[in-house]
Amino acid sequence: MSIAFVFPGQGAQTIGMGRDLAEAYPAARAVFEEVDDALGEKLSALIWDGEQDRLTLTQNAQPALMATSMAVMRALDAEGVTVEKAAFVAGHSLGEYSALCAAGSLSVADAARLLRTRGQAMQEAVPVGVGAMAALLGLDFEAASAVAAEAAKGEVCQAANDNDPSQVVVSGHIGAVERAVELAKERGAKRAVMLPVSAPFHCSLMEPAAGVMAEALSHVDIETPKVTVVPNVLAHGCTSATLLRNHLVDQVTASVRWRESVLWMAGEGVTEIWEIGAGKALSGMVRRIDRSIATRAVGTPDDVKAAVDG
Repeated sequence: MSIAFVFPGQGAQTIGMGRDLAEAYPAARAVFEEVDDALGEKLSALIWDGEQDRLTLTQNAQPALMATSMAVMRALDAEGVTVEKAAFVAGHSLGEYSALCAAGSLSVADAARLLRTRGQAMQEAVPVGVGAMAALLGLDFEAASAVAAEAAKGEVCQAANDNDPSQVVVSGHIGAVERAVELAKERGAKRAVMLPVSAPFHCSLMEPAAGVMAEALSHVDIETPKVTVVPNVLAHGCTSATLLRNHLVDQVTASVRWRESVLWMAGEGVTEIWEIGAGKALSGMVRRIDRSIATRAVGTPDDVKAAVDG
């Protein structure tokens, strides 16, 4: 049996996530303390007792989700399950920072600061109301890409997330994305819906944010990972610290190639995927990509015990 650890992206955040881990495992609590110290604020108070609207702000959600994923990793470690149990690690969008952190390439403090910068830069790259994203359900990546290209009409409209065989997210100027929604319905999509997001992530409109991240990443140490990382922009394994740094910059404007990443890991012999952190969205995607892969969501002390016991 070959296992991969995967880490969720934005949208998985909920008030209270990780609190039970912090109460059960001192090592997990220490993660939230490290993040608080790195950011110079009590993000943990927002995560556990704050308002969902504030937690959902990109600049808060990104470091909060990383902290929760790393709290799970520290809890697993305390139970004797280290990252080396995994053949590969991968993360969905911001989850790639969690994956790098888990693999020993990034420190928790650096990941928190980078994700705060990333969240702010992505939010500021496009004025509110200019960009949008939409989920096209029931179209594969090729069909969704064709819809996006036709809908652009001189504006930006790109396939941003290739999540699974029946779910592709498009991103770009709001008018173009709205046209893509109507076109997708005409082309046989089961559903096509605008998403409640604050910016058009993973498209060329994010170019200003990519520049900010290139600068921020140039000042951070990135080590060779302990296990092979599968970056979003490659959809196959990578162990070069230099390339992993570059891929984090490219990722801001490029598509999240999640379906291809899961298929590549399956082709490399992965038979089980553990979703480390908040929610179960990635587990659902994995099942739609390849039903032969077993999935396990690990986000609570009970989940950790169950994973350790096998």
